[in-house]
Amino acid sequence: TVAVTAVHEIPTDVIEAQIDAVVSDIGADATKTGMLSSSAIIECVTTALKKYAQIPGLRRLVVDPVMVAKSGDSLLKEEAVGALRDLLLPLAAVVTPNIPEAETLTGLTISTDEDIRKAARQIVAMGAASVVVKGGHREGPATDVYFDGRDFREFTSPRIETANTHGTGCTFASAVAAGLAKGLATEDAVGQAKEFVTEAIRRSFPIGQGHGPLNHFYKLWK
Repeated sequence: TVAVTAVHEIPTDVIEAQIDAVVSDIGADATKTGMLSSSAIIECVTTALKKYAQIPGLRRLVVDPVMVAKSGDSLLKEEAVGALRDLLLPLAAVVTPNIPEAETLTGLTISTDEDIRKAARQIVAMGAASVVVKGGHREGPATDVYFDGRDFREFTSPRIETANTHGTGCTFASAVAAGLAKGLATEDAVGQAKEFVTEAIRRSFPIGQGHGPLNHFYKLWK
């Protein structure tokens, strides 16, 4: 909960074999990427997505452009930002950056509502079908801005004062992917994910000395 103490990059041949094994055996109804670390890994994943492009679940792609851990530790090499932007984003059904990630992808400084909308337009212009820029880093209510290339929609929830927010972005992107796998439209999947994450934060666990985890099982554990 305090820091990232080490990172081990999985060899790309192993990543390729993992994807081949899952797709050929089980298949996929949706796909989500998270921490990819290096340009080599991004290139490997992109090649696999194109290889299986005929499978609808591989086209229902949620790209969480993970760059920095909650502790502030870097999770994406600087040289990999270009590969993420140029190779992976154009394949995405939806991209889910927080404000610092959106700033890195676009080169903008984001401080106003209009800045967020400008960043969203730029990310869609990079080839993504849609984007939701998460506003959790701003003061006040937590407002996420969704843009599909035509219309904007805001998803707002009250800010919950807690240190236990480890994995909020990963949980949100995974919940969006789950919604897409169930057949929801992207905008509806985003709305459902917003509700799920908000309640998972509200019922989060005070574990460790840093940022504790969300409660993903709050519907089961009363």
